[in-house]
Amino acid sequence: MKTLIKNGTLITASETFQADILVDSEKIIQVGVDLKVGEDVETVDASGKLVMPGGVDPHTHFDLPMFNTVSSDDHYTGHKAAAFGGTTTVIDFVPHEAGSLKENIDVWHAKADEKAAIDFSFHMNITRYSDQVLAEIPSLLKEGITSLKVFMAYEHMKLSDGQIFEIMRLAREHQMLTMLHAEMGDVIDFLILEALAAGNTSPEWHALTRPAWGAVEATLRGIAIAAQAEAPLYVVHMNAGGEVDMLAYARQKKLPVMGETCPQYLFFTIEDLRRPDGAKWVCSPPMRTAEDNRRLWEGLSDGTLQTVGTDHCPFFYDGTKPVLYEGKEIAIPGKELGKGDFTKIPNGLPAVGDRLPILWTYGVGKGRITANQFVALTSTNPAKIFGLYPQKGSLVPGADADIVIWDPERRLTYGAAVAQHRTDYNLFEGWELVGFPEKVFLRGHLIVDRGKWLGRAGMGRFLHRQPFNELV
Repeated sequence: MKTLIKNGTLITASETFQADILVDSEKIIQVGVDLKVGEDVETVDASGKLVMPGGVDPHTHFDLPMFNTVSSDDHYTGHKAAAFGGTTTVIDFVPHEAGSLKENIDVWHAKADEKAAIDFSFHMNITRYSDQVLAEIPSLLKEGITSLKVFMAYEHMKLSDGQIFEIMRLAREHQMLTMLHAEMGDVIDFLILEALAAGNTSPEWHALTRPAWGAVEATLRGIAIAAQAEAPLYVVHMNAGGEVDMLAYARQKKLPVMGETCPQYLFFTIEDLRRPDGAKWVCSPPMRTAEDNRRLWEGLSDGTLQTVGTDHCPFFYDGTKPVLYEGKEIAIPGKELGKGDFTKIPNGLPAVGDRLPILWTYGVGKGRITANQFVALTSTNPAKIFGLYPQKGSLVPGADADIVIWDPERRLTYGAAVAQHRTDYNLFEGWELVGFPEKVFLRGHLIVDRGKWLGRAGMGRFLHRQPFNELV
């Protein structure tokens, strides 16, 4: 049966206009005013509502082993939480463990395929360097994976500058995009040892041992490596104002460099790590200062930054106490593992369901970004950058019918009970929101309806992405 969404105000990355949308066979087939659709059509009245493309989160970590535990959202629970927040596509990262790249990808498909509740794709981490790995990288295209992530930090993951250069050059040759975790790893390792030796073990030291200057230097160094490799670059989870400065400098020089930030870096600071429950805010890179928050918002507003992802990687705050999830008690070891030692606190936090609602109220609602920028940053730009556009991130005939009907007048008090993440806390607990998703469609199938879950595990599809060809 066809579905007609009528009388809504469509918001895209570039336009705001009144129109109806006709959906058939999981696709948008027509957009226009007063569409003539015949019989056998289900009508959804969106009067007084906004209609937007489903969100695309380019940065998630579901079911990720870390610090003798695992991130508490898997590829079902995390996808469900994403959908409640208006996100219908996520791109997760495949860890690079022993074995071939294909073997690692197969492991991640085994985790995700049967559980997926929204559409998804993968990035490939490259954290082991060898001639065999280099030879395998081009084969990722056959797997539908067109982006590689490299690290400048973490002893067991970081690569040398020369190795990163060679991978960037190889990626460019095969129309792949390199993603960079930019931190000064060697200095971090030194500062951690120094802090522990001095007995400094509280959560704030997670931030104090990862200074912002290291992120700024690493971002510029990564840009310089990419420039010499003549390769495009996407810097993930930018968190310091100086990183935005470096990105602006590179883009002024016409370099093909793009940047992502995350909600946590827009709203929180090192002061949150100093709270009694500061472990909730431990993620890598860490929270910075209010001035960094301001500069990141400025980067979103003026177009220096291209996307808002989440780096969603949640853990229980107290994994000794179960929560009720879909009628069953569940507890997973979490941040209590690092009580008394910040180096043992699992790095990560919940955000995949928060991204759109929080950015709407405190970004669009506060005049920091426009509604069209909101759609660009959270949906259209990620789809373009990662080879999914116009299948995703758009409201045009032929696109997947991933559609969010947004109630701009709905008021609610936000928190863990609303967000649907499978964990025991939410960073935005008690925040007042104005505007929230009312209905969410995945390829034309209604999966969230006024807070009711209609989706199911296994209905999400893996997306084979196109080679990188669009700088945003």
